[in-house]
Amino acid sequence: MNRARGVFVASLCAVAVLTGCGSIHSVESPVVVKRTQMHMGTLVSITTVAPSQEIAQASIEAGFREIKRLEQLFSTWIPTSELSQVNAAAGREPVVVGPETLELVSRSLEMARLTEGGFNIAVGPAVEAWSVTERERIPTREELQSLRLLVDWTMINIDSQARTIFLPKPGMRIDVGGIGKGYAADRAVDVMRKMGAMGGVVALSGDIKTFGDLPGMQGFPVGIRHPRQEGALIATVDLKNEAISTAGDYERYFEREGVRYHHILDPKSLQPARQCQSVTVIAAEGTVADGLDTGIFVLGPEKGMALVEQLPDVEAIIIDDLGHIAVSSGLRSRLR
Repeated sequence: MNRARGVFVASLCAVAVLTGCGSIHSVESPVVVKRTQMHMGTLVSITTVAPSQEIAQASIEAGFREIKRLEQLFSTWIPTSELSQVNAAAGREPVVVGPETLELVSRSLEMARLTEGGFNIAVGPAVEAWSVTERERIPTREELQSLRLLVDWTMINIDSQARTIFLPKPGMRIDVGGIGKGYAADRAVDVMRKMGAMGGVVALSGDIKTFGDLPGMQGFPVGIRHPRQEGALIATVDLKNEAISTAGDYERYFEREGVRYHHILDPKSLQPARQCQSVTVIAAEGTVADGLDTGIFVLGPEKGMALVEQLPDVEAIIIDDLGHIAVSSGLRSRLR
């Protein structure tokens, strides 16, 4: 799955020091193992804390298998995936899908409702028209207007009883690249716990889900990147049984005549959203963090922070277009 977002959270510095590319352990301490593979079009790193080497290796393998399994269901780059079949049948007929695809699309529509359509899994045709990293083109107003009916997320039809998804307009398509990695991280953590892992980190590019603790530490330290200063962090936070995700205008963009054109589009205007430089969301679920960061980026700092303050177990750092940093009330005391 190719993620159409500029996401970077941070390096798990302490994890990297502890684990390197293999493992360390002693008689007194749990085993800490880290492995990396390519899945969902990105580098996926899994770190596990386990009572034995055998459990550590088994839990990591289970995590990678789950991510690979979900990629086969969700990736629009795989013609046989369930979402590819839904897209191919747009305007013709509903498509029966499995419980994971149904759940993920349902959760995506929930994120769309929360963010007033700021998060939109149907916006793909407009993203392709811009082709920010491939062709660096600015589509005409007429071209974007012709796509408007194809990017209406409210037209996505889900029948929970029949377990079908239907896109009523030919040319419509669903792309869960803006939420799928967070969902996959959640599911990977679930299977790792079942295999006996005591703690760990699943990181799909900038979508990170943690559980438990590192030995001798409280949670897992994660740094949050500055959107305009290469290599700089704006803060570090310790995560415990939490997920973190960032949407920013600095990973996929081009500039023309001093104007930055990036890939995070406002579904209302089909133009790049202009109110934020980056949005980092911390939540109990990777699905929520991953979906909300883009939605809040589009909503803007005022509406976005108001939403965060209303939601349980959700915190955020929002950097507006002028570089001003806003931190949610429950997060201020945790940053360092």
